[in-house]
Amino acid sequence: MRVVQIHTPGGPDALRIVDVPTPEPGPGQVRVQAHAIGVGGPDRLIRKGTYKWMPPLPAVPGNELAGVIDALGDGVTKWSLGQRVFISSRELPDRGGCYAEAICVPEEAPFALPDSISFEAAVSLGNVQLAQALLLGCNGGLPVKSILVPGAAGGVAGALTQLARHHGMTVLGTASTPEKRDFALANGVHHVFEPDAAALPAAVMAHTAGRGVDMAFDHLGGAMLLACIRSLAPLGTAVSYNIITGPPASDVFAELRHLLSRSLAVRAFSIHTFDQDRGQRRGLMESAIQLVAQGHVSVPPVTAMPLADVQAMHELLDSGQALGKLVLKP
Repeated sequence: MRVVQIHTPGGPDALRIVDVPTPEPGPGQVRVQAHAIGVGGPDRLIRKGTYKWMPPLPAVPGNELAGVIDALGDGVTKWSLGQRVFISSRELPDRGGCYAEAICVPEEAPFALPDSISFEAAVSLGNVQLAQALLLGCNGGLPVKSILVPGAAGGVAGALTQLARHHGMTVLGTASTPEKRDFALANGVHHVFEPDAAALPAAVMAHTAGRGVDMAFDHLGGAMLLACIRSLAPLGTAVSYNIITGPPASDVFAELRHLLSRSLAVRAFSIHTFDQDRGQRRGLMESAIQLVAQGHVSVPPVTAMPLADVQAMHELLDSGQALGKLVLKP
């Protein structure tokens, strides 16, 4: 079978398609034949060798796979041949591993996939799982009526938008191009601003009659994190779940003290918080599956390429111009 490996981290040309023997499931394992493989930011970090949870080299990227169980190891009783399942590497001993035509995993790892969710849609479920943890677990139980999502055309941002709309919240966002603006609005964002960190807080305050938003979700860092803090309503929370542009140049605590009358909070968040909490982690994913299966949350459109075109797919990923979910087809 074919698998994508990284022997020396680097650019898209570091991704090699290698023929290896098809794995056989050991005791307590199942083998899943891949029908769709998700492509996302962590895969890029694995490719570059900079992922904080880097698997050992030669590494196989890929954190999301949907397919069909086609072999059972000894002692497996939970699953049957032909069952549709979703695999998240959050349930595996190492991150990655899904850029392959088939994968063997412990029988407790897969999630049953309803017929109403296509294989291509399933590989966006991780973003819905993450969005739930961000939106429902980061504001200390305080009511949330409105949120701000910079980069509103992104994958996690799209899941946040859908989930927030499901809960009756107002969603404000930013987008850097007309195409991304239209994409975000079509996905349910109520209003899209220019991604100008200096001007954003005043724009948000003007749009909300001076109140601000209850939560802001920043993956950029730098000046945008400070803009998110300044856009908050009293008792609001800014959640930093990535720092693509690096940490803020100025003192975040000093900013909070400057805005002391609003009693604001900043939370640094990672889904890895749940690495040792299997029940919470799987509960979030089971809920994500139900939200999508019942039509409460929709997943983004797909850009698909054959597994053989994995380097071209990563060139598109690196460009930052892709809209929707990137999917490899074995």
